[in-house]
Amino acid sequence: MSGRPRTSIGTFGEIRIVDLGGRYRAETRYRDLDGRLRKVRATARSMRAVQSSIKDRLASRVGYGGGGLLSLSSPFGDLAQLWLEDLEVRDISEGTKENYRDDLRLHVLPFFASYTLGELSTGRVEVFLKSELAVSYSRAKHSKTLLSMMFAFALRHDAIPRNPLEGTSDLIRPKHVVQAMTLVQVQQIRAAVAAWRTGPGVLGPRPDGTVRDVCEVLLGTSMRPGEVLALRPVDITETRQGMVAHIQGTVVERKKTGCHRQDHPKTDASNRRIPVPEFAARVIRERLAQLTPDQSEVTIFHNRYGKVLTLHNLRRTFREVVKDAGLEGLGITPRWYRRTGATILARGIGVDAAATYLGHTSTVITEKHYIQPDAFIDQTPAIMLDRSLRPVDPDGTLLAGRVSDEEDDLLDTIDEAEGEG
Repeated sequence: MSGRPRTSIGTFGEIRIVDLGGRYRAETRYRDLDGRLRKVRATARSMRAVQSSIKDRLASRVGYGGGGLLSLSSPFGDLAQLWLEDLEVRDISEGTKENYRDDLRLHVLPFFASYTLGELSTGRVEVFLKSELAVSYSRAKHSKTLLSMMFAFALRHDAIPRNPLEGTSDLIRPKHVVQAMTLVQVQQIRAAVAAWRTGPGVLGPRPDGTVRDVCEVLLGTSMRPGEVLALRPVDITETRQGMVAHIQGTVVERKKTGCHRQDHPKTDASNRRIPVPEFAARVIRERLAQLTPDQSEVTIFHNRYGKVLTLHNLRRTFREVVKDAGLEGLGITPRWYRRTGATILARGIGVDAAATYLGHTSTVITEKHYIQPDAFIDQTPAIMLDRSLRPVDPDGTLLAGRVSDEEDDLLDTIDEAEGEG
């Protein structure tokens, strides 16, 4: 079949310029992504201006015809707004949504706000990621993840022809980053939290040891801070092998509702039963002894009014303790207890087993298939944590080893996905 070759999708034919007497009109036919040819016109007062005008119009074509919400000429802010609207209906936790909103508002949007989608080149994205990496590896990785989701959204709406992240450099994790506490640091913080606000001249009520006990349970169980604060008597079981804790809730902070206990943990995999090392179990038993039988669903660690301890107050007090311990400036937060336990378990029983204990992956055999899911709880992690971190005569061998790449990945997950200090 002979005839003029068909114009390829995304391209245009010959540009014709007509002198209208004092003005010029340029026009051509552009084949959109729906396969249809459409006229594109522009007018201007000079030949050069009309050529520039029609090329700008061609460069900003949506690609699939009229009716699109986004096009190459859309400001980056329009993409951000539509993506945020889509985020609201996604089935993810409110805490994760808040983290995405904050990262977009504080880091991503300020850099790209002046660009249109058609100006989002790989080179510009590379410059942004390099600037983020100069601040921290974690921040750069968060920003890259956010951009990946946003650009995928733009691609689904045919607003951009390709993902500008493609071709950007891999983010290289910096070497020699402190990932977990040393045994010496653990003992320093232990001593500091036990002595916190107990000396002469302290104004106000003396501490009742709640923060001290929370820190001990964090250290012994490698739970997330919110999971420890959400523990109730009903979640604790004594077995012949030792204490078992059922993590089935977490304390969360929300901008609209404040701090409260959520009746489910961060993820499905986080709903788990774990053995508790003996030194942490003793602390929990002492706390349980102070509660009455009708308080089975009151959080074990609560304030003087019986309300949940807030994550904000825990972090604030912990910062003071770290300062008292002489460790200020190292960036140590309550999350470092989880890092420390993860390091011990990864080196002692393997990364996969450690991840399961931490609640990052689902267990091999799902509990719902059993009538008595508590029939057997492997005590190996508890034994290992007790031996390595107990207050008296701890064995620091596992903490003294070098960090492997697999351990790095596990610890990165703690830092990047959990969003708790």
